[in-house]
Amino acid sequence: MKKVAIISLLMIIIMTVFSLTNKVQAVENSLLSNEVEGKLIEIKKDETKSIEDYKQKYNSDAYGVTAYILNIIRIYSIPFCFLGIAIGAIHQYVIGIRKLDTLEKGMGLIVTFITVLVICQVLPLAFAVFVKFGRG
Repeated sequence: MKKVAIISLLMIIIMTVFSLTNKVQAVENSLLSNEVEGKLIEIKKDETKSIEDYKQKYNSDAYGVTAYILNIIRIYSIPFCFLGIAIGAIHQYVIGIRKLDTLEKGMGLIVTFITVLVICQVLPLAFAVFVKFGRG
């Protein structure tokens, strides 16, 4: 009888602790969601502010939006191209040891992604130079 009472008491204590923990966690999540929403709104304002900064910098809506898009492409092309280079290296050096057609495919992937990376990094600079000196 004592064992049943002790086990029942332990189960009640454990359930109480879990229910209180869940309530505290729910309150923390609601507070965090409000903070996250506020931060997301700030990030959105900063992004729209930066596109406005580009428009003011180039004194044109079209050139400002183009420069903003090229900057976004420049930033996001780095991880995408490194991932592609890693996949190409796996094809060339790991899978290509046994299959020669995969070896050539891997080298093609590496060359393609390096070319795309260089183009994406140089294009915003070329655009800025063209707009600065080319349009007079």
